[in-house]
Formats: sequence, structure tokens, C-alpha cells
Amino acid sequence: MSTGGGAHAAGLIRLLQSADFARAFTLAALGTGFASLLIGRTAGSVTLVTIVIALDVVGAAILFARRDELTLLRFAPTSLLAFLAWTLASTFWSFDRASTLRGWFELLAWGLLAIVIAHVRDTLQTVRALGDVMRWMLAISLGVEILSGILLDIPFPFLGVAGDIAFGGPIQGIFGTRNMLGFVAVMALITFTIEWLSQSISLRLSIFSLTLAALLAVLSASPTVLVIAVAVGAATLALALVRRSAPEHRRTTHTAIGAVVATVLIVCWFLRHLIIRLLDAASDFSIRADLWNEILDWVRPRPVQGWGWHGPWLRGDDASAPYPLNVINFTLDDRHASALNSFFDVLIQVGWGGLLLFGGMSVVAVVRSWLVAGERRSIVHAWTPLMLVALLVDSMFESFTLTGLGWMMLVVCAVRAGQSRSWRERIRDLAEGAPGGHGSGSSQDPLSGAR
Repeated sequence: MSTGGGAHAAGLIRLLQSADFARAFTLAALGTGFASLLIGRTAGSVTLVTIVIALDVVGAAILFARRDELTLLRFAPTSLLAFLAWTLASTFWSFDRASTLRGWFELLAWGLLAIVIAHVRDTLQTVRALGDVMRWMLAISLGVEILSGILLDIPFPFLGVAGDIAFGGPIQGIFGTRNMLGFVAVMALITFTIEWLSQSISLRLSIFSLTLAALLAVLSASPTVLVIAVAVGAATLALALVRRSAPEHRRTTHTAIGAVVATVLIVCWFLRHLIIRLLDAASDFSIRADLWNEILDWVRPRPVQGWGWHGPWLRGDDASAPYPLNVINFTLDDRHASALNSFFDVLIQVGWGGLLLFGGMSVVAVVRSWLVAGERRSIVHAWTPLMLVALLVDSMFESFTLTGLGWMMLVVCAVRAGQSRSWRERIRDLAEGAPGGHGSGSSQDPLSGAR
């Protein structure tokens, strides 16, 4: 029996180490992230939590089986771990410790799924898995909207679907709000474009995928879609310029791009009222401005530590926000489920200390991935910085990057960027006498061997 048990254990380890199992796990985790609202609204939040916990257990088993492939230097960025530690520490000064612990475990659960994906799949494999999941989710969203708005001509309130596709939108799909659908559509456009340029899928499938994503982006009628699309387009042009420049001129090119970005941001700030009118988003911005001003008033009593991490302000239709988020909603006579801005959300919940950690994690990830994409020839390396640009620009208008799918995608990109270019590896290489090198100087992603 001991021999048989050993054989079963060895077989289980081989299964957990296999490429097919890694792909299946990645598809399941990404599918759960994109379908989280659909699962929660149809099967209940307990079902969603159970699925995520089960995936975390499987993911932890995969990491244990692959422990010989992992190193502490590349496991997770220091900034990510510091942010998780700070949000956990906020339990001690939170007025609702149960809500804080629940919000923190949600961060940890989705973050662990992202870390596993980043370690068992290289960049191209991640893009392919993400593309497969997005095609299905966008197709289902379009099908639900056609069923609601054309075939049955009735709304689906439990999904937040208004059934307005026959009038040209706005539509929500299976993502609850038009802004979330628009954000997912932009992420899909980035992913489908990388798939097409890397020739990892057929031209016919590429055309279908890009058309589907573009159609849903337009039908979402989200005012943030245009802003994100312009930002990603500008980042794409800048990255193409960096990739085409000679290595000895890249520092100058980066400096010029940084100066242009700073100038554009300053101009946009002075022309913000005109831009808001052009986007026909005056009412949306007015709501956000009132909310952000109220948040700043509440930050003053606790500027460094904030009021405790909670993640989403509301959990369920009948739930009330924890203190002082409930007071903010009462003052504004509204039921905001977030600060409608990831950075303001971090600021009110974990103060300037948490905001510096979150901002530092984001900036470091962008810089690392940008430098790697500029140096390496494969176009697939452009996916990480472009996805980060989309995530961070969207963070200016929504708090998607702090929960569920948005947080998972942010952590995937941050871990991927840390694997490709780590300051800790540079220190190690210098200590070992490796002049000027860093741990990822090869043209391939770490852990990108046959799986």
C-alpha cells in the first residue's frame, strides 16, 4: 500500500507540474475573474467564494509541486508584498475589523491566483489564455444583450442589463456596468492585437476578435473608453518609437517621451473642463468631484494610515458601507460602491502610506515592463506595459483595479514585470561579479520552457 501511495503521490505531482494542467488552471482562474459578476448574480456569492478558494488551493499545490523552479527573488515584487502587509496592518486601526479582514482576504485570494498564473505561464501563453477567455466572455455579453434587447425585449435586472442594444446602447453585457464592459473591451483589443501581431492565432480569428471587441467598446457608450483608448494608442506609438531607436539613443528617446507626457498632462489639466464637455461627461464628473472632495475631508484626520482597508464599499444590495464610508454615502445621499477612483479609494482606506505603496508598485511595474518591451524584439513583451497603461488610466475613473478581475490583472502584470527585470537580481549579480547584467537578460521569459 505504501508503494501504491507513493505512486499515486508521484502521479499527482506530475499532473500538477504538467503544461496541460497549468493551461487548464489559467483558463479556469481567468474565466472565474471575468465571469465573477455573472457567477455571483446567478449562483450566489457563496458559490463564487467557494470557486475562488478552491482555485487558490489548487494554485498553492501547483506552486508547491513546482517549488524547484521558483526563487524568492522572482516570486512577487517587494512593493506588492508591502502593500498587502500595509492593508493587513490596517486591521488594527479599522472600526470594522471583520470587514477589513474580509477585504484583505479578497485581495490575497485574487492576488494568489495572479501570482500562480504569472509563474506557470509565460507572457505569450498568458496572452493566448486571456484571448481565449475574452472571446467567450465578450461573445456571451453580446448574446445576452441581443436576447434582452431584441429577441425578448425585456431587461435583465439581476445582471444589470437594460436591454438598450436596439437603440445603440449603452450596453453592459455580463459585467454589470457599461464602464466595466468598455474597460474589458479595451483590454481585449490590446490582447487580440498582440495575438494577431505575434501570429499566434489565424487571421480570420483575429479579425473576428478585434471586430467583436471594437463593437462592444462602441456599444458600451462609456466615456472612459475613449480616454483609455487614446492613452493606450499614444503609449503604443511611443513604445514603437523606442523599439525602433538604436540602443545608444534609447535614453534620449525615453527622456523626450517623458517630457511630452508631462506636457500633455499639464495641458489636459488646464483644458479639463473643455475635455469633459467634449466627452459629454459633465454629470459623471460632477458626481466624482463631489465624492472626491468629501473623501479628502475625511482623509485629514487620518492622513497616514487611513480608516482601514475594506475593498468594495458595499457587499450585496442590502448591505451598508463600513464607517466612515457609510457617512460619506449618507452625506452625499448616494450608495457609492467605491470611490470611483482607485487612488482615492486607497487614500481613504489606507492613507498616504498605502497610496505611496500602491503607486510605487504601479510605477515600478510600468517602468520595468516598458524597458523590457523596448529592449526585446518579440512583440509579445509589449502586452504588459500596454495593459498596465489601460489599468492605471482606468483607475483614474473607477476602482476596478482594487477588486476581483482588475486586481488580478494588475498583479499578473506586476509579477510579470518583476520577473523580467528585478532590481534585487541586479544587486545579486553585482555581488557575484556579473558586470552590468541582470537576471533576465535572455530573449525568453523566465520559466518559459516546455510545459
